[in-house]
Amino acid sequence: MKTDITIERKPDCWQLETSLLLEHDIETVFAFFSDPYNLEIITPPLLRFNVLGMDTQTIDEGSLISYKLRLRGIPVKWLTRIEMWDPPHQFVDRQLKGPYKLWHHTHTFESVDNGTLMRDIVRYRVPGGALINRLLVEKDVRGIFEYRRERIVEIFKDKV
Repeated sequence: MKTDITIERKPDCWQLETSLLLEHDIETVFAFFSDPYNLEIITPPLLRFNVLGMDTQTIDEGSLISYKLRLRGIPVKWLTRIEMWDPPHQFVDRQLKGPYKLWHHTHTFESVDNGTLMRDIVRYRVPGGALINRLLVEKDVRGIFEYRRERIVEIFKDKV
């Protein structure tokens, strides 16, 4: 599947951007993405991604979510804080602990004539800088978002 995923070098980080039009209403789309357990079904199986838990019953600004996964076979724990929560239009999560020096993910949802336009903007920095990003990380991140896009299309195709 052809994707419109771009990754650009910014002065202080790399920035991934992607968008996807889903033929469903904004409330349905936002509800799916506001459930962190759905990350398990839109993340490549190779990463063995699991949500360990949240510190709140439902997601809200300030919620903490913990995960475990494997990056290139290495077990990693990841802790995310929801920095901004504006249902059904936007939320922002930031990695507090994990493999990146910076991981700041903005999710936006816009109601359009034929459904919902979903956008992701991820700003990230990696240990090892440009060399590690070029050799390993950029390809991995792009692959994760390509897989994610395919799964999202498949999941929403089956939603009535």
